[in-house]
Amino acid sequence: MLRNTFGSLLLGAAMLAPMPGLAQDTAPAAGATATTPGQNQMQSVRIGFLRTYERTLALSVLDIPPEDIGLAGANLAIADNNTTGSFMGQQFELEVVTLAPGDDAAAAARQMLADGLQYIVTDLSADDTLAVAELAGETDTLVFNAGSLDDRLRGEACRANLLHTAPSRAMLTDGIAQYLMWKQWRNWALVAGEHEGDQLFAEAMKKSATKFGGTIVGEKIFEDAGGARATDSGQALVQRQIPVFLQDLPDHDVLLVADESEVFGTYVPWRNWVPRPVAGTAGLTAGSWHPASEQWGGAQIQNRFEDMAERRMQSKDMQVWTAIRVIGEAASRTQSTDPAALAEFIKGEDFAIAAFKGQRLTFRNWDWQLRQPILLGTEDSVVSASPQEGFLHQVSELDTLGVDEPETECSFDD
Repeated sequence: MLRNTFGSLLLGAAMLAPMPGLAQDTAPAAGATATTPGQNQMQSVRIGFLRTYERTLALSVLDIPPEDIGLAGANLAIADNNTTGSFMGQQFELEVVTLAPGDDAAAAARQMLADGLQYIVTDLSADDTLAVAELAGETDTLVFNAGSLDDRLRGEACRANLLHTAPSRAMLTDGIAQYLMWKQWRNWALVAGEHEGDQLFAEAMKKSATKFGGTIVGEKIFEDAGGARATDSGQALVQRQIPVFLQDLPDHDVLLVADESEVFGTYVPWRNWVPRPVAGTAGLTAGSWHPASEQWGGAQIQNRFEDMAERRMQSKDMQVWTAIRVIGEAASRTQSTDPAALAEFIKGEDFAIAAFKGQRLTFRNWDWQLRQPILLGTEDSVVSASPQEGFLHQVSELDTLGVDEPETECSFDD
């Protein structure tokens, strides 16, 4: 277990210039005055970031997550919070614990709580996220899920103290489905891996098809034969195998790939049996962010992130950044560091967070999922953003993505 502590980070490079439109809000709340030396003592807000990381192989070396994935977003968010906090007499501190997969996340969370941390942001598996939330619930500590996509954490396994800045799988697949229907590409073939995450993504894709009127015309399972994914087969062998595997699929407009496990998906585009677009976990993919996104003031955060991390911002960085900024925004707007007051404000009707996505984002009060647009892109560029034009909702068009209130299985009374 790796443990790092980041104290008050007041980075001059992170000072935010005012941006038009809906860029990140960093100005102090009305009535706030700067704290000068000798004035009121700074009030501390202590945040824990609990993550798992293990360098794993991917089909493309470009897809191997960097060692600081998520962590870089956390560091930038702390710097951003302290930029505003310096005017409010507030100081934000971050404690990071990095686990290897299989380590006891509950024990690490228990230590964080014993050390007096007031919030925990997680990038963990669904089971570990739930264990941390249940433990933190004993002290009414808010946990922000910035990593797990599992829909059950927003459904039957939801918890009143567990908020989600990571989108759900249903939101990602709904974002893809809306775009395909907007393009009038209605007939889809689906190829899924055999691992749990692959199957969950495939099931979410099927539900999205039903929801928006797409048709799954055929399905196949790609069996994981093991071996060294990046080196075993070679380009020539892959070029022969993939088309043969796909040749018996019925006629389709789009080939959907469900391969969260990185076994075969990257090999599919340009190796189809028939020339069709590819979407899902390969080809056109969905996420909460994209390294090429620069609209709605996005160039600002990309530049600051790149200066700090020496790489472009990825979805998980944005999800962690957003979670920590939610806390900072609540502290600024309430002019308080009391966890109970901040929790009440975050869960209230007046809370919103700006996250460089063209609109202010809010939490759904039936499952505490953050409403947010889903960006669709290829390796190099953003292709579109969902919700798409024409997909309407009586409350918010963002609620066309993911499980809506009438269908939710979440009950905080359980």
